[in-house]
Amino acid sequence: MRVMETLKQQNINRVVVRGTNWVGDAVMTVPALRELRRMLPSAHVTLATRPWAKELFADADFLDDLLIYDRRGPWSVIKQTAEWRRGNFDLAILLPNAFEAALIPALARVPIRIGYATDGRTRLLTNPLPVPEWRSSKHEIFYYLNIVKELECALFHTEHIADCAPDPSLHISEPHQSEALGFLCAHGVREGRALVALCPGSINSRAKRWPAKLYSALADSLIEELNAEVLLIGSPEELDVSREVSHQMRNKPIMITGETSLAQVAAVLSLVDLLVTNDTGPAHIASGLGRPTLVIFGPTNPLTTRPFSPAAEIVREPPDCAPCMLRDCPIDHRCMTAITPERVLERARVLLGRNTPAQEARQGLSPDRLEVSIGSAKLD
Repeated sequence: MRVMETLKQQNINRVVVRGTNWVGDAVMTVPALRELRRMLPSAHVTLATRPWAKELFADADFLDDLLIYDRRGPWSVIKQTAEWRRGNFDLAILLPNAFEAALIPALARVPIRIGYATDGRTRLLTNPLPVPEWRSSKHEIFYYLNIVKELECALFHTEHIADCAPDPSLHISEPHQSEALGFLCAHGVREGRALVALCPGSINSRAKRWPAKLYSALADSLIEELNAEVLLIGSPEELDVSREVSHQMRNKPIMITGETSLAQVAAVLSLVDLLVTNDTGPAHIASGLGRPTLVIFGPTNPLTTRPFSPAAEIVREPPDCAPCMLRDCPIDHRCMTAITPERVLERARVLLGRNTPAQEARQGLSPDRLEVSIGSAKLD
């Protein structure tokens, strides 16, 4: 028995999708957005999203428009409701679970409002969906895809989405790569060496951070044993931990933490030979770009949030209390301290040897050394 009644395709010309609030989650919605475009090729699809996501989705071929939602200020809901009314949308697809995500399209009187029946918002939805029983055991990508799958069945009585492999791939244009290469050269990156990026921070959970002293030991080993260039990345909120890693190192890393916009960090990640990171947004960006990615997991669940890419691996030493999903460890952080720099270095060595070096791609670009405007964005 289907959870949604049959809908009429001819009545759906303008679609708005409420996007997610974090970078990693945004990348995990890409397969659902791609399937929505395949399913409704003639519809005008707008993604309502946070300001930082403009850089991530600006060139996406599966979207027609972006509607930026800035939650700052007491009148943000009213302003956004007015924007949605002006959009004359026929259908709203709500990817987040929050009450507010359903309130705005309801106030804007969007005729069809589809999302999960969570957070007391069932009456705000015209087509509420039950949360799947498998949510905690399958990747989050399928949680977002399931909404579009139910829409497909209601419109066409088919389940094409169920038979297709999700595609979370991202693409960076050559001009943006050239600009990123110029940025890296200006910061002292030397060619002829493997370029390894480290993301030691995490904004929304301190428990997800592998200790800084372990990152510093890993970084020194990458430089001394593998002759790699080590790049520290992250948002301004993560500058403290990057500085802590750098301070404890014997060697000098290349520090760009807090100096990159989201678009720029994505372009930089498209050029690295390897990213080593906590469970953060850059893990999903790098793996979506097909770059080798090594993710250190502790309190979070890799079944649901690991990068969905054959280019990514995880390192994990779970105690009985993991995954706890806590933002701060109430005991001794054993899920992360049990992971040694030697073990991470071993996997890094394998990944660097297994994949085609990005050095070839970097050598084929002409670095743009012009000064660029650099913003900032949260990367979790």
